[in-house]
Amino acid sequence: MVLMEDPAVALATPVAQKKTSLPRFGEDKGFGQELRRRVDAHFKEHGHSERDASAMFVKSAVVLGFTAAIYVLLVFFARTWWQAVPLSILMGLAAAGIGFNIQHDGGHKAVSKHPWLNFASAATLDLIGASSYMWRWKHGLFHHQYVNLAGHDADIDLGIFGRLSPHHRRMSFHRWQHLYLWPLYGLLSLKWWIYDDDRDALTGRLGVHKIPRPAKWELFTFLAGKAIFLTLALGVPLLLHPVLPVLSLFFLTSLVLGVALSVVFQLAHAVEESSFPQVLSDGSLDAGWAEHQVRTTVDFCRENPVVTWLVGGLNFQIEHHLFPRVSHIHYPAISRVVEQVCREYDVAYREHPTFLAGMGSHYRWLRRMGRPEVAVTSRSEALLASHL
Repeated sequence: MVLMEDPAVALATPVAQKKTSLPRFGEDKGFGQELRRRVDAHFKEHGHSERDASAMFVKSAVVLGFTAAIYVLLVFFARTWWQAVPLSILMGLAAAGIGFNIQHDGGHKAVSKHPWLNFASAATLDLIGASSYMWRWKHGLFHHQYVNLAGHDADIDLGIFGRLSPHHRRMSFHRWQHLYLWPLYGLLSLKWWIYDDDRDALTGRLGVHKIPRPAKWELFTFLAGKAIFLTLALGVPLLLHPVLPVLSLFFLTSLVLGVALSVVFQLAHAVEESSFPQVLSDGSLDAGWAEHQVRTTVDFCRENPVVTWLVGGLNFQIEHHLFPRVSHIHYPAISRVVEQVCREYDVAYREHPTFLAGMGSHYRWLRRMGRPEVAVTSRSEALLASHL
């Protein structure tokens, strides 16, 4: 049973290796192997399967059913603004719930041992506007292998709009990013739908990485997903309602979705406690793959089952990055195992006890990254630098 994705296998794609020199991870020192052994033992002891959890199937049905109900009420029954606006907000949150709870596990093949169930779950991303094919490259491969590594992790690259890493170029207006980025996060989904997917598919590039363009079945899924999304999001509503209200509510739903997706991600990686390592001169990193995942990731709200349910276990990002093919249903249980192994190997296991604590840390990190003198990799180094 392989619970942790093997970087050597994940990066075996000839296109990825031939076109770009990928960083090499340092020595594991037994940390990753022990994590895998302990988590394997946990599943064996409790008689659980890491995938095909009945709770996951029930949850998927609930999330999809709720989303469908909100859509029907919004499109076919809402007649006034005070009915449509709350339903649009709920629609944005429901779409985020699909991404957190269903698509994310499906994209990582964590839903089931049956490929078709994973594919169907992953394809729910296409139904809410983005491409599951492009997500697999951008997030499933490059982000998950090279978390917080400038130039390789596209998920931390905001272009000129913001600076999340000390190794990104700073613009003078970034000094205000801790204020203006929050509303801009709401544009994430629109940018993703209108620009990012199409650009990446046409150019065959993700930052410095060359990727294969979608072809055959993947191209069909890409185009069909876009067509179905536009039909549901704009086509059907425009048959029943005036243009301005439809476009306004579509924009509102997109803003809510973008903020929800962005904030949950940022609380896991773009915070004071997370590290932002650099590739050494010989092309290597100073930590093994498993330790790199823990260093660059922070959990939040581990004791809050409501948050865990709503965000699909993505408040347990350390566990997710170490064991992406395990259903998120199991993250709370294996987090205790992971924390214990980290303690034994002297690897810092970081968490924020509440959602607000994580938000505060992200705010302070944005403010620090907007300052011209900052070039640090973690909170401890930032505090040291502030006293020099």
